[in-house]
Amino acid sequence: MRIFRSLMLAVALALALAVTELAASPLPSVFAKYAAGPAKILPLQRAFPLDEPVELSELRARDRVRHARILLGGGRQSSVGGVVDFPVQGSSDPYLVGLYFTKVKLGSPPTEFNVQIDTGSDILWVTCSSCSNCPHSSGLGIDLHFFDAPGSFTAGSVTCSDPICSSVFQTTAAQCSENNQCGYSFRYGDGSGTSGYYMTDTFYFDAILGESLVANSSAPIVFGCSTYQSGDLTKSDKAVDGIFGFGKGKLSVVSQLSSRGITPPVFSHCLKGDGSGGGVFVLGEILVPGMVYSPLLPSQPHYNLNLLSIGVNGQILPIDAAVFEASNTRGTIVDTGTTLTYLVKEAYDPFLNAISNSVSQLVTLIISNGEQCYLVSTSISDMFPPVSLNFAGGASMMLRPQDYLFHYGFYDGASMWCIGFQKAPEEQTILGDLVLKDKVFVYDLARQRIGWANYDCSMSVNVSVTSGKDIVNSGQPCLNISTREILLRFFFSILVALLLCIFFSLT
Repeated sequence: MRIFRSLMLAVALALALAVTELAASPLPSVFAKYAAGPAKILPLQRAFPLDEPVELSELRARDRVRHARILLGGGRQSSVGGVVDFPVQGSSDPYLVGLYFTKVKLGSPPTEFNVQIDTGSDILWVTCSSCSNCPHSSGLGIDLHFFDAPGSFTAGSVTCSDPICSSVFQTTAAQCSENNQCGYSFRYGDGSGTSGYYMTDTFYFDAILGESLVANSSAPIVFGCSTYQSGDLTKSDKAVDGIFGFGKGKLSVVSQLSSRGITPPVFSHCLKGDGSGGGVFVLGEILVPGMVYSPLLPSQPHYNLNLLSIGVNGQILPIDAAVFEASNTRGTIVDTGTTLTYLVKEAYDPFLNAISNSVSQLVTLIISNGEQCYLVSTSISDMFPPVSLNFAGGASMMLRPQDYLFHYGFYDGASMWCIGFQKAPEEQTILGDLVLKDKVFVYDLARQRIGWANYDCSMSVNVSVTSGKDIVNSGQPCLNISTREILLRFFFSILVALLLCIFFSLT
């Protein structure tokens, strides 16, 4: 018994020394990693190689597929917990085909999937191992993986009688298979599509719950398992493992986790706009100075804002505000899955004319492949005017020239820049990555608003945890709240428990 007491006392003293050392020294890197705000950093990666230029027509074709998903996908409104962080890789550079994607882990044992981040659709879906015509290789420099439902001991099926399959929260037409599985089908405007069935399985992430450090967290979610793909989705040069929908529907991962109090009802992103790309995507609220907010329009299936006017060089353009009014087929949508930005015809023509008129004496105007371009001999920031998108609530989105132009190479010794805003084929204005980059965007679902502020997305970001009082830091291995304090409390609790054990053993 004396030996046991001596050992207990030695352990207590060792812990006391460890606490003292911890208080006086920096955090070890392993703790810094897990303390780094929304703890799971899943990089958003470029979906296409940086050195692979493409034609603008191909970009528009890809965006049309995206817009078809937006228009056909549908969605309904959704509803505190920890903060989850997905580091982002990818780029908004449209000349090099900008996309942002991240990694998720599903199943037991977990399998990692590369999925495109998409605020224009709701469902997380990945390719199923039973898919016979799905790509098995990718030209994007990534390994493709398949979800093996029989191989995951935590996987479950969603039956046709399940409320998920029959409720109004369903974002696609439910289809019952012969084996009583709840199926889904997405059909896109270019004729491509995917179908499969809904599954339940474990979704892995790291989280911070208030001041308590939680690593390697998980929660069951509903997601799609794709068993059939057609059209462009079958092409290996652009293949990824699936789509990570962050829309407003009840089956989006944001809605599923926040409705159970696992994460807050808010998410944020900061997308780097330079050639290397990257950024961060957070299930939580990024805090930056100068944030402005505009209310989300009610009863709309997507993240619709009320765009009131457009200004060029401080002058409001003569555009009838009625062209921006929202309906089932009209309005202004914020969509990370769209590369360029699309204005309705009534707004596009005045915008293009205003830009060209303001620089006509400074640059050479040319038409390249049917697009308005400009030959520039110096920095575009010195020649092109600032642009403002003015929204309800007094919120303006200020755009630099590089937010509405993109570099299209060189011609006759001059740098060629082209208009990155396109004429919308439908009646919807869609704000894509071209204008979303280099800004923090906050989708505050609890207050039904979207906020934004200019930001250098290569820097770390401050993230509010659910208490609303503490702040964590994401994107770099460091914290603004005292992680040392969290660990001190942890070790101190163990120390007190050991001392109490020693005390009672001696009495």
